[in-house]
Amino acid sequence: MNGHLENIQTSIIPLREQIINHKVYAVIEDLKDLRIFMEYHVYAVWDFMSLLKSLQINLTSTNVPWFPVGSGSTRALINEIVAGEESDIDAHGVQKSHYEMYLDAMQQCGANINDITQFIETLKATGNFEEAYTTANTPLEARKFVDYTFEIINSGAAHLQASTFTFGREDLIPNMFLTIVNDLNRKFPDQISLFKYYLDRHIEVDGDHHSHLALAMTSELCGESESYWKAAEAATIRSLQKRIELWDGAYQKICSAKLS
Repeated sequence: MNGHLENIQTSIIPLREQIINHKVYAVIEDLKDLRIFMEYHVYAVWDFMSLLKSLQINLTSTNVPWFPVGSGSTRALINEIVAGEESDIDAHGVQKSHYEMYLDAMQQCGANINDITQFIETLKATGNFEEAYTTANTPLEARKFVDYTFEIINSGAAHLQASTFTFGREDLIPNMFLTIVNDLNRKFPDQISLFKYYLDRHIEVDGDHHSHLALAMTSELCGESESYWKAAEAATIRSLQKRIELWDGAYQKICSAKLS
């Protein structure tokens, strides 16, 4: 593996460990707890798609007339990832994005999708994030998480988008959480099956095949530029810190709900 990639992977080990071993997983004991977790997590699922599409816009030609952009290898990498994320097969054999699959899982579980739906509709109509956050009553931690993602998107820097996508968003589902979901699925199969499918699919596609593609993409985009690699590492670290803060918010909300 590229030495620069290894350096980033080494530097983020402590943060990855904080995420994988986060206390939020230990407090998810029933459907009510899982619903709260999903209502926070859905913002990360949505802005992951936005980060992905920003990479596609940067690395391929999305305009007419068409002209070749960048290298054929990076175009192939990002287009393959987009196809898997934007038009995967759901539990019923229907092609959907992973975001839409997540909404289906939330509905089956009984989680509230009104807020994220209101956020999306307001943002689509106005283009104003602050208005969308306010209208949807988006949790502060989710706002900060999305704001940082769009800071990276709006930078227009493909190497930062790629590193954040590669190291900040993939392969972060701990075995502990999978065990909790499997246990809940055995108790409530009619309410958890779609979420279990989503997680299984995420591990199969995102955490394995797509992660290898993303590593190759990041390596090619950073190339031999030391400044690019340093900036990529800094962006990755901040992304993981924002994920920890998002989980902190979900944890606090779940704990508060338990006391009410």
